[in-house]
Amino acid sequence: MPFDRNIIEDIVNESRSHATELPWIEFKTNNCNPQAIGEYVSALSNTAALFNQEHGFLIWGVNDATHEITGTTFVPSEERQGNQGLELWIATQLEPQVQFYFYSCVIDGKNVVLMEVGAAYSAPVKFRGVDYIRIDSYKKKLKDFPDTERELWATLSRRPFETMVAMDHVAGDFVLRRLDYAAYFELLSMDLPSEKHGILDALQADGLITKNEAGNYNITNLGAILFAKRLADFPSLERKAIRVIKYSGNSRMSSAKEQIGGKGYANGFEGLIGYINGLLPVNEVMGAALRKEVPMYPELAVRELVANALIHQNFFLQGTSPMVEIFDDRMEITNPGIPLIEKERFVDHPPVSRNEKLASFMRRIGVCEERGSGYDKVVFQTEYYQLPAPEIDIYNNHTRVSLFSYRPYAQMTKDDRQRACYLHACLKRVNREYMTNSSLRERFQIDQKNSAMMTRLLNETCDAGLIKISDDSTSDKNRKYLPYWA
Repeated sequence: MPFDRNIIEDIVNESRSHATELPWIEFKTNNCNPQAIGEYVSALSNTAALFNQEHGFLIWGVNDATHEITGTTFVPSEERQGNQGLELWIATQLEPQVQFYFYSCVIDGKNVVLMEVGAAYSAPVKFRGVDYIRIDSYKKKLKDFPDTERELWATLSRRPFETMVAMDHVAGDFVLRRLDYAAYFELLSMDLPSEKHGILDALQADGLITKNEAGNYNITNLGAILFAKRLADFPSLERKAIRVIKYSGNSRMSSAKEQIGGKGYANGFEGLIGYINGLLPVNEVMGAALRKEVPMYPELAVRELVANALIHQNFFLQGTSPMVEIFDDRMEITNPGIPLIEKERFVDHPPVSRNEKLASFMRRIGVCEERGSGYDKVVFQTEYYQLPAPEIDIYNNHTRVSLFSYRPYAQMTKDDRQRACYLHACLKRVNREYMTNSSLRERFQIDQKNSAMMTRLLNETCDAGLIKISDDSTSDKNRKYLPYWA
């Protein structure tokens, strides 16, 4: 968020108050060389990350030795490199992209310029293909200091997305206008404090906001992605809003309806699930006396898969967001990022998340499973509803899970049948049971007289390497099966 004059002055004076330059702060007078400024963007961004700071600062108009305000003639908006403005030129030379801003103000009657640089978050920031770092108050090439380079990479690998700042230097009242704090207390079944400070203290204790060096607050990515009243208020997170698309037919040629989520994931989750369920096709079934409509897909399975897409996405991938696509014959839930475990082990593997703080909070409010049994429930529900087994695809740094509408066994493909057989074996295994011909017939609702059909499927799935015969199987008739990894 752009700083106002008071915040700029507070940052400048706080930076000047130290006896020596801090590693992530640099003072200059009139140096306006575009190449040098671009190198400082890289150096300050990487150094800020190394020292666990949210920003680095380059300040023009302050004496490097005495820290006295001397003033500067540097005017960023008037500087150009070729036919481009300074800021645009630097931005096009950075990899990966990092936010930086210029601010100008008058302090003690003298012109001062502040450049704020965001800390590196996924990899060291390079300028024109070279990454820089600050060593003993000097700008150096990072490759010349291999120990520091290793330390920086280790720091970046430990820094979770949730702790980064979505909006900084805002007053407490502004925090309460941007975050749905009432939903926070309601979802946690806590009484709403009667005073503003009580609310802010609770949000700070959960890492949704933090205090900053100027005495104001920073709204963290965790706070914004969970409880934003409007995700559009947070430019860095606006593209992380989930998209829901309903198509006409079974292809993407014609979309009937599209909606982009506006709220945070926590305060908007129930509304999101209700909206999705309202778009899903339904089946008519005859009850004891009346015909009634039931959802095509089990609500619990939809809920678990949407929650997983939100929680386990890779937030560092730019220009992409979670998405739910609804067709006449299937629905697909896609999230940015590839899973941290093999897709074949979703049913049995202990929970692993790249966004632990987000996952932990969503567990606390009952959105996702504590023990990693969410996908088990998805498989169980599809079996209970007699649907084809869900399918997981990994492609182009994305993970997609598909649910399919009802198809009788005769209309399933060979892959459909083997996938269902394998997942049935997995589900039995996590329940300390074995898959048998009988249990598989029950899964597909096949009569006992057609048990040979299931025997063929079991043999084919064994040949495909997805299941194996249990060591304690006694006869062909009572043969027991396990997933390949058991």
